[in-house]
Amino acid sequence: MGHVTFAGADDNLVTRQYSQGRGPVLRSEQCELARVFFAEGTGADWHQHPEEQTFYCLEGKLECWVGDDNYIITPGEASFHPSNIAHRVHAHEDTLLISFKTREQRQIYDATGELR
Repeated sequence: MGHVTFAGADDNLVTRQYSQGRGPVLRSEQCELARVFFAEGTGADWHQHPEEQTFYCLEGKLECWVGDDNYIITPGEASFHPSNIAHRVHAHEDTLLISFKTREQRQIYDATGELR
C-alpha cells in the first residue's frame, strides 16, 4: 500500500473522446493519477469536466488554454484546470506530464490500475 508505479500501459489512449495523450491511469476512490505523454503536434481538444485537474510537466513544452487564459508550461511548471472550465492543450515538442485529478463517480474512460 502506498507505493505507486506506472509500469506498463504506456500505449493506453487515456481519453479517446477528446485527447491524444497516452499512458497509464491509476485510480483510488477519491483521485486519479496518470502519466501522460503527448507527441509533438498532438494534444487535447476543448473539453470540460467536473473534476479539478493539474498537469505537472516533467519533459517538453505544452501550450495550455484554460478558460480565457493561454500560456506554455515547461519542466517544473504546472497547469491547473478548475472544475467545469473549458480547456485544451497542444504539445510543441514531445511532452511528458503527470496528471492529478479529483475523482467523480462517472468516468468516461477506463483506469489501467489502482491507487491503494
